[in-house]
Amino acid sequence: MRWWVWLLVGFLAGCSGGGDTAKPGVVQLQAWFHAGQAGERRVIEDQVARFNAHNPGVAVHLTLIPERDYNAQVQAAAAAGDLPDLLELDGPYLYNYVWQGQLQPLDSLLPADLQADLLPSIRDQGTWRGHLYAVGVFDSGLGLYARKSALEKAGVRIPHGPADAWSVDEFDAALKKLAQDDADGAVLDLKLNYGDEWYTYAFSPILQSAGADLIERKDYQHAVGTLDSPAAVAALKRWQAWLRHGYVDANVDDAAFTSGRVALSWAGHWEYRRYAKAFGDDLLLLPLPDFGHGSRTGQGSWAWGVHAKGERAKAAARFLEFLLKPKEVLAMADANGAVPGRRAAIAQSKLYGKNGPLRLFVTQLTGGYAVPRPKTPAYPVISAAFRQALDDIRAGGAVQPALHRAAVQIDQDIADNAGYR
Repeated sequence: MRWWVWLLVGFLAGCSGGGDTAKPGVVQLQAWFHAGQAGERRVIEDQVARFNAHNPGVAVHLTLIPERDYNAQVQAAAAAGDLPDLLELDGPYLYNYVWQGQLQPLDSLLPADLQADLLPSIRDQGTWRGHLYAVGVFDSGLGLYARKSALEKAGVRIPHGPADAWSVDEFDAALKKLAQDDADGAVLDLKLNYGDEWYTYAFSPILQSAGADLIERKDYQHAVGTLDSPAAVAALKRWQAWLRHGYVDANVDDAAFTSGRVALSWAGHWEYRRYAKAFGDDLLLLPLPDFGHGSRTGQGSWAWGVHAKGERAKAAARFLEFLLKPKEVLAMADANGAVPGRRAAIAQSKLYGKNGPLRLFVTQLTGGYAVPRPKTPAYPVISAAFRQALDDIRAGGAVQPALHRAAVQIDQDIADNAGYR
């Protein structure tokens, strides 16, 4: 084993909060959580403390790990055979860990009524080969934020929901109209200041809306012919054209929308509070444009999985049940602004309830408009290859060759791993 793996595992063990606190007859559980927003950290620490106080037979010891390094550290611990009993996973990476044999099915560990109350998108993301392996406390929302006054001034139609989304031709026309009354012509924020997983999360819905995808989903064996298909090429030529025509603000300062430089922002649920503070009642939330096969949107977020077995797995499931109580779901969703992962919690949410300003995200997640990222252990390679292709396309490269290179890379990885069967 490489020296850095031993160093990492030793470091994590020292941060886990176990050891001296162990008591006879008490099940000691190690849990890892991504150290995201400060509000999320405060909520999970409070939840762990309250769970421990009311469950004397179980003691959960929490380790917070920086979000940027989280997946790499989980991989290192998996290689060292030292994963914790409970751990959060960025949803799309779940299937790779299940394929490695690192996680336990949750089907028989969690109550059936709780599983039934989860958002269908949560169940879909957490299920692989017929078994539920992970559950999220929350899901994500992706759409177009807009300033109503800017659209009305430009004479642009305002969609009422995903079934009424702009066609891609309408969207192009809207960009042109908005640009005519804009000093530099840049009217769209694509969050190009983001990196890593954003490209796949945010822009693969373009492919799916066009009738293409990142990989064929019958048996997840081939990207060639799907990722580089004529439909995919045509869709991403549109994306490239938005950049070439100067409609897209580089957003280096992450203030393109809040400063009023642009009228549209292709962004997630996490921006709502900042945007609402800037524009109040002038803020609109709209579906992504329809490239021919209906508006589509990204989904998926952090989810909990169980590595432990036997009695420890049962104890871990008790903690997950606690985190999934509607009150606890709302506590975390209120902290990070995400879509609550249970219908019972959504019904109580001011943001996502029946008349809430972010109800569109619930409609998308429950109405068949949200597409999970490919459910295959090859996903990390798929995401990296697609991200590189978009970088090349953004730089002005030819679309078809960029997508073909990515598809070939994905197919080679699948072949190298015997189809991940």
